[in-house]
Amino acid sequence: LKRFLLRYYPPGVILEYETRDKVRQQKDIDLLNLTPDADVEVLVNTIVGAESLISESRKPQLRRLLYKLIEKLETNENNDFYLFKILRAHILPLTNCAFNKSGDKFITGSYDRTCKVWNTESGEELLTLEGHRNVVYAIAFNNPFGDKIITGSFDKTCKLWNAENGDLYHTYRGHATEIVCLSFNPQGTVVATGSMDNTARLWDVETGECLHMLMGHTAEIVSLNFDTQGGKIITGSFDHTVKIWDVRNGRCIHTLAGHHGEISSTQFNYAGDLCISGSIDRTCKVWDVASGQCIHTLRGHNDEILDVCFDFTGSKLVSASADATSRVFNTMTGACQAILVGHEPGGEISKVCFNPQGSRILTASSDKTARLWEIETGGCMQILEGHTDEIFSCAFNYEGDTVITGSKDNTCRIWRCS
Repeated sequence: LKRFLLRYYPPGVILEYETRDKVRQQKDIDLLNLTPDADVEVLVNTIVGAESLISESRKPQLRRLLYKLIEKLETNENNDFYLFKILRAHILPLTNCAFNKSGDKFITGSYDRTCKVWNTESGEELLTLEGHRNVVYAIAFNNPFGDKIITGSFDKTCKLWNAENGDLYHTYRGHATEIVCLSFNPQGTVVATGSMDNTARLWDVETGECLHMLMGHTAEIVSLNFDTQGGKIITGSFDHTVKIWDVRNGRCIHTLAGHHGEISSTQFNYAGDLCISGSIDRTCKVWDVASGQCIHTLRGHNDEILDVCFDFTGSKLVSASADATSRVFNTMTGACQAILVGHEPGGEISKVCFNPQGSRILTASSDKTARLWEIETGGCMQILEGHTDEIFSCAFNYEGDTVITGSKDNTCRIWRCS
């Protein structure tokens, strides 16, 4: 064993070790069920007992690391967010905004055909990425690295940029219609794009080549995500189905059928053994990735589900609906734990996410507010007010101490933990 590395969200310890032939390797010890009231001594003994790489003499070090992880879970627990900056980002409407991992930079896409890179701290515009011939709709950093940006456009192309200087690496051509969703794999080596042409494509970041075309959906693909390992990808389509694909060969592993309406949102859990789908049929389904079977159908909303999201550990999930409410469910049992009521009636919630600590939920609504909710009780902790039009985008940074909201009023607001 050479050294321990910490992973805060979701909690885990990574062992870096050297094999007999001097090759450095890593092994993850996931601590997905770690809570602030965990018995650290029991945990230390359990880990050392199960892991031959960790000797007795390493116990004090492991103990310190576990306390550090617990400390992180308790940060920002009771602090309010305050408005840190308002950025008038583009002349024409915004489409999306996204943080890099640390949250010191973020990007905005717009109908003005550009993507802009911003310094969160100063509010200064660092770069304007120009070259698309139509709306820049989907954007992402290659987190955790943050040195590349991908932009997907209604001009049917996707462009890969250097996040430091704005240089264009590649233009990915091949889709027949608008690109509406995209993602980097966790390793940052592959980009996936989903289009209104009913296909998704996998592209090589280095060479710019199309690796695979994912064909099989019969309507537009509006959602796609990689699993944590990067070996599988999930796509959600207006054809009412979700598909799981093998990234290596582009083959469809499972078609998840059962929804009675268009799919709006999909996601894998951290472990990669479950995935969820939200649909305009008002239900959210939990699926077993290995078998392709539906484990739970989560009901209760009385209008379309627009977004679904797991917490970092995958033990809970949240759904957001056009009925102006969100619902928190226990992933294992399918039981509804809390209903988040407070957005104005008619204020559809288009985006929802957990903070990294898994203690709060952030919702973005067409009632011009974003709200922070306490997970256990479902109580509204804070209303982020000030936007003058509907909010369609919201996100936490990796630490959970900064929030970004994007609105049709053409501003981004940065909120900081006090």
